[in-house]
Amino acid sequence: MKIKNALLVILVAFLAMSCTKTKIQYPETKKVDQVDDYFGVKVEDPYRWLEDDKSKETEEWVTEQNKVTFDYLAKIPFRSEIRNRIEQLWDYPKMGTPFKKAGRYFFFKNEGLQNQSVLYVQNNLDEEPRILIDPNKLSDDGTVSMDQDISISKDGKYIAYKISYGGSDWREVYVKNIETGEDLADKIEWIKFSGIAWCKDGFYYSRYPEPEAGQELSGMNKYHKVYYHKLGTEQKEDKIIFESVENPLRLYTADVSSDEKYLFVYESESSSGNNLYVKNLQTNEDFVKLTTGFNFEYAVIDQVGDNIFVKTNYQAPKYKLVRINARSLDIGNWVDVIPEKKDVLMSCVLAGDKVIASYMQDVKTKLELYNFKGDYLNDIELPTLGSVYGISGSTESSEVFYSFQSFNYPPTIYRYDVETKENDVYNKTDIDFDAAQYEVKQVFYKSKDGFDIPMFIVHKKGLELNGINPTLLYAYGGFNASMRPWFSVTNLIWLENNGVYALANIRGGGEYGENWHKAGMRLNKQNVFDDFIAASEYLINEKYTSPKKLAVQGGSNGGLLIGAVINQRPDLYGVAFPEVGVMDMLRFHKFTIGWAWVKEYGSSEDSVEFENLYNYSPLHNISEEAEYPAVMVITADHDDRVVPAHSFKYIATLQEKYHGNNPVLVRIQTKAGHGGGKPASMIIDEYADKWAFAFYNMGVTPNYTDKK
Repeated sequence: MKIKNALLVILVAFLAMSCTKTKIQYPETKKVDQVDDYFGVKVEDPYRWLEDDKSKETEEWVTEQNKVTFDYLAKIPFRSEIRNRIEQLWDYPKMGTPFKKAGRYFFFKNEGLQNQSVLYVQNNLDEEPRILIDPNKLSDDGTVSMDQDISISKDGKYIAYKISYGGSDWREVYVKNIETGEDLADKIEWIKFSGIAWCKDGFYYSRYPEPEAGQELSGMNKYHKVYYHKLGTEQKEDKIIFESVENPLRLYTADVSSDEKYLFVYESESSSGNNLYVKNLQTNEDFVKLTTGFNFEYAVIDQVGDNIFVKTNYQAPKYKLVRINARSLDIGNWVDVIPEKKDVLMSCVLAGDKVIASYMQDVKTKLELYNFKGDYLNDIELPTLGSVYGISGSTESSEVFYSFQSFNYPPTIYRYDVETKENDVYNKTDIDFDAAQYEVKQVFYKSKDGFDIPMFIVHKKGLELNGINPTLLYAYGGFNASMRPWFSVTNLIWLENNGVYALANIRGGGEYGENWHKAGMRLNKQNVFDDFIAASEYLINEKYTSPKKLAVQGGSNGGLLIGAVINQRPDLYGVAFPEVGVMDMLRFHKFTIGWAWVKEYGSSEDSVEFENLYNYSPLHNISEEAEYPAVMVITADHDDRVVPAHSFKYIATLQEKYHGNNPVLVRIQTKAGHGGGKPASMIIDEYADKWAFAFYNMGVTPNYTDKK
């Protein structure tokens, strides 16, 4: 019997490898005569018609592409086994970090396989929580989601919450009486990139004008404004609080101090940098502009008396905490409370009369406690190498909650008291996972220009470095975003099958502050690709894996990363997943919120930046001679952040120009967006398809016979 099973495994592996070498018949994608002139350079754009996501032609093309993709996936013999295993791993209770407001505790929880997490409330920690809002009741398929940045009125009577349909960035706001559970008649539409800031008997929010019919998911977002809504009134009666007609491509968001004395408005014109305005609501004086230009970031932490605490990178690339006296707002009078240090200040939370400062030290969290004067008091001990997410606290209580996790440490919620210094486990994740089987290491490797780049590597203890381990390499590299240690049940599929998971902290992110970010933006963008390529070479040279066994994954800006590196070094990779990626670097700024990324990437409307963008744009650098890895592009029909046209035009071009036998497919999810709010069932399906595709094209047959 054992010999039979062994022969079966060999046969399946052989079939897997041989099937991938069969040429796939892709749908024929029509071409149009579209040529653009950029500073004398003629650039063809034959698939421009795919930018019209609402046309019948595009819909038919999507249907045909999905049929080819899912027919291919259906032939993978172990696809269902992988899905069953992911579902098994996914089925454990997941609790979000609690926060306290007006004497009540609020938290989100998912019992295991619920499509959406449920909001609970309890009057004290000893009583049984009750369900306040269950988003799973809003749709049969779980595609209606609820944002977790809920807003509670100061008196604790009402909650305002945002709903999204099909993963779109558009939101609708509703209000509920917390005590009775009654839904109010208030409804706010066409919300995007907005918080909800309660004040008195209403709240501030931000919105765009209603888009033209058919342009809801692709039209450029312009004329963002801050409004005030009074409970019990219709939206058409809401008052405009802040706008800039002369600057249609700016974002405006509002916040209110905890005592409702001050209104803050943030003004931004890109993904980084902002201006800060403040208005005294008691005197009703005009807004005071505290900053000038968009070179720095300012985030109000809270206000205590006349002191406003702000986290900023003004004259501090690694950030600092400053105190602003409301009676003397000039930037020259700002006082450093916690000056800039060698580590990056990620966040600050006021708790009681203390400040919890969360630092990133070589991409690992370090928590420190200070008083309001900025005197260091003590470190808050953390269990191991990892990350703290979601610190909640307020000046009304010494009680703080935070969540800690790492690659081999499932999310655990701690309750900390800033006065007593007690630090206790509040909620431990109940999951069948043996952390002792795995090891996590951090290495530093040299990039092309000699820079030291950190990378986390995770695998089973005792793994033989023989160069044939299936390996997944992930990175992002942009927008000042830091990729920190986190726990992922979907990545356990790789680790369980003697695989390796690697996370490269490449430039363009925020892992070492603003200078690290700038080293990977605009004209420095090639550094990002070089860093990733060097990470790939390190994993190969150190015998973790080999090119045929190396899969790479990235989403959004990370999708751009994957598209670029497989153009530049296709020989390094066996499988690639460019997900919801920015693939057309010449036209990204023409859709929805894409204009806000010009500061990060540059613009094709500038001659120097055009040349730089054109040289690495994934869409425009696909080679007819290269042997590409197996590619599965991931996108979604409701993605109104990075519109699916990016992925559509990219895969059409790749299918046209690539002449090898590796599959180059696109998986287009319906009723989903950029990723937020995606139901659990859809996530499980997507990861099952991705990992099955990866193993299949690596010639690896995962074994789950002992896990059923």
